[in-house]
Amino acid sequence: MARSISNDEIELAIEALLEGPGFFMFEKVFDPEEINIANHIIQIHSDDKIGATHFHGGHSDKIHLQRRVWNLLNKGQIFIEMVQHHAVMRVFSKILGNNFILGSFAANRLLPGAPGQEPHLDYPYWDMYNKDEFPTGINSSYHMNCQSLIALHEFTTENGATALVPHSQKRGVYPSQKEFDKEFIQTTCPAGSMLLFVGMTWHCSMPNYSKSERTSILGQYLPKFVKPMEDLQRSVAPEVMANSSPELRQLLGIDLRYPELLEDAETGNAEGQQS
Repeated sequence: MARSISNDEIELAIEALLEGPGFFMFEKVFDPEEINIANHIIQIHSDDKIGATHFHGGHSDKIHLQRRVWNLLNKGQIFIEMVQHHAVMRVFSKILGNNFILGSFAANRLLPGAPGQEPHLDYPYWDMYNKDEFPTGINSSYHMNCQSLIALHEFTTENGATALVPHSQKRGVYPSQKEFDKEFIQTTCPAGSMLLFVGMTWHCSMPNYSKSERTSILGQYLPKFVKPMEDLQRSVAPEVMANSSPELRQLLGIDLRYPELLEDAETGNAEGQQS
């Protein structure tokens, strides 16, 4: 059973994400049984899939060693419990607002020999290297992304533990490889740990040089006004929607007022308008 996080730890995490290094690790949140269940389901759904992201560092010959499993909420109760863990809900509500929503909840399985990623920012900042894609003056004065990473195996330097640059969330710029290589640290941790960070923190997965796979669950959380990356309204099963807790309803955006149909769509030309 997932361990309860104390109020003191919650406050430390909020401070770390906003004013500290930009990330915080809760160690051993999920127990071995929960980890085994999640790993088993992810393996079933990824053995015959290749699902690398665009941040694969140009190693196109090794893409088959990276496996993504999307739409985890349809694949087991364990993921429904993980996505709304009380530490996630409490920490992220202080950063993104009380009605923050889920943008994506997926698994990332790195097989032995899998390459690392390019250092990057997360959605909606993922293409911030192109300033023309963003409003003039965009900066890091507030956050439009928070991430959770649940380690389903022990994270080590050998198997490519996630690398981050402390305090980089305050810069509001896209990372360069040169600066990243000078400043990054790796977040080693026991299996079942949960890393929280803001999407403007420079980060990437590192190469898996070990002889074992390294799997994590990646949660993307957004303010209510940012469009989710995954179309959860259409992809999450009706029975999951119907049985949602208040927290999951919030994350799925079920009760958000907008977008709202303010006027029926016109099916033809307006009266008197010539075609």
